[in-house]
Amino acid sequence: VQLVESGGALVQTGESLTLSCAVSGISLTKYAIGWFRQAPGMAREWVASISISDDKEWYDDSVRGRFAVSADTAKNTVYLQMNNLEPDDSDLYLCGAAYSTDWFITPSGDGWYDYWGRGTRVTVSS
Repeated sequence: VQLVESGGALVQTGESLTLSCAVSGISLTKYAIGWFRQAPGMAREWVASISISDDKEWYDDSVRGRFAVSADTAKNTVYLQMNNLEPDDSDLYLCGAAYSTDWFITPSGDGWYDYWGRGTRVTVSS
C-alpha cells in the first residue's frame, strides 16, 4: 500500500493550490481518505476526509467553504482543492487511508487511519 502526496508549493495569501494523493494497493471504495496537516514537532491536525462508498465529505470548521476534497476512482487519486489560502494554512499536508465502508462518525481522528503518505509542504506567504 502506498500513498503519495504532491502539489505542495510556495504561494501568496489569497491564492489557490490543489494537492493530490495518489493511492495504490487499496481501493478507494473500501477506504476513506483523509487530509491532515502537521507543523514541526506537533500532532497531525485533521483537515478533511472523503468516503466514496458513503458518498460523504467532511471538513474541519477552519477550512469549510475554502477547501474541497474530491476523488477520481479511475486514477485512484484524491484531491484537496485549497482556495483563499492564508499564512496559517502553511504546513506539511499528509493523506491517510482509513478502512471502512460505513461511516457513522466523522473520521477526524488520526487513529482511524491505517496507512499514511510522507506529505507535501504548503507555504503561504503574507
